[in-house]
This record gives sequence, C-alpha cells and structure tokens, in this order.
Amino acid sequence: MSGKILQINFKYNVAAAEFEQAVNPLAKPISEVNGLLWKIMMHNEETAEAGGVYLFENVASLEAFLSGPIVAQVTSHPALSDFSVKQFGIMKDFTAITRGPIGEIATA
Repeated sequence: MSGKILQINFKYNVAAAEFEQAVNPLAKPISEVNGLLWKIMMHNEETAEAGGVYLFENVASLEAFLSGPIVAQVTSHPALSDFSVKQFGIMKDFTAITRGPIGEIATA
C-alpha cells in the first residue's frame, strides 16, 4: 500500500453543540468508505473551525471519497464555509520513528 493523507478544514457558523450534533451521524458512513483506514476529526470551538485528517490506502480511494456523496453533502451545507482540501504523501521512515498511526503502510 502507498497510503495517502487527506486534510480537510472548514469554518462553521452555528453553535459548537449544534455543529457536533449535525456531524456525529456522519461518523458511521465515513467509517464505511472503501479504502479509508482511519479519520481523526478536529474541532476548535474558539475559532469555529473543524476538519479531519484521513488516511487512505491509495490515491484512487481518496479521490473516490472526494467525488462521493459524503463530501458533496458536507461542502454544500449552508452552515459550513472556507473549505481547504489538501492531499499529502507520507514520509514513511520519519512517521514510523515518531509512532504515526500508519500501520502496515509503514513497511510497504
């Protein structure tokens, strides 16, 4: 496996509790995305920012996720704005030394 990191950040314009209530139902569908190994959800209540860091098996699974219904639903939501979507490769040797959770792709 080659592994690809996806980072998505955005602003929200509702109360933090309302934001969390709205996104929590997406956890299960996201967990079932083909090729997704894990996701870390990020949230900064002080700046009304949120986002996620995802590890995908490969670029094909990452791109399928980006063009799929979950991302379309999130990016079209009226309470969300200022999206930043970035893709990264993984520096496997460095990440393995610092115990990054990349599992089996660390040796691939």
